[in-house]
Amino acid sequence: MDREDLTLAVRALQIGNKVRELREKQHYTLQDLSAKTGLSKALLSQIENNRVIPPIATLLRLAKALNVGLSYFFQDEVKGETVYITRLNERIRVDRRAHHREGEVDYVYEALETKKHDKHMEPFYVEFPPLETSDMVFTSHEGEEFVYVMEGTLEFRTADRVERLEAGDCIYFDSSQGHSFRSLEDRPAKAIVVVWTKRL
Repeated sequence: MDREDLTLAVRALQIGNKVRELREKQHYTLQDLSAKTGLSKALLSQIENNRVIPPIATLLRLAKALNVGLSYFFQDEVKGETVYITRLNERIRVDRRAHHREGEVDYVYEALETKKHDKHMEPFYVEFPPLETSDMVFTSHEGEEFVYVMEGTLEFRTADRVERLEAGDCIYFDSSQGHSFRSLEDRPAKAIVVVWTKRL
């Protein structure tokens, strides 16, 4: 998928429209949502206007503040089901834009389950690029996170810890602490990431 097709695919998700609709339905101003999420009004406005593709940590904050599951932003729920299957061709890859802003998390991710809104876990396929230490962006969100490295060498960092993870290694951690990842090779490290966040 080329960059233009990717942009169209992401816009087709209407993530920004869904954020705005939820915000207005709950009678929140941008300032209210900013206070609930810790995100700036300017960033929220850019998200609502589909100018910014939010990374997972940002979407998790929005989902929690708006009391929906993360999958709400990707697809309409199939109601009445107890088993949900996501085929390979149904996965939507969310890539970064060509011109990103300083301080944005730099990775590619795919939501592996997009049909059930009220699930307790959010599984993703993530590609972490190689970065200089100075370019690593630390994020945090309430909950816990599990990472299984499929390919490459991945570095995990918090304020006081650095771990090197090889293919086949796993890490489970409290995601409320600031954390960051980078590939230690000249190609992206690939991983399955499962995020759990407490619902309101």
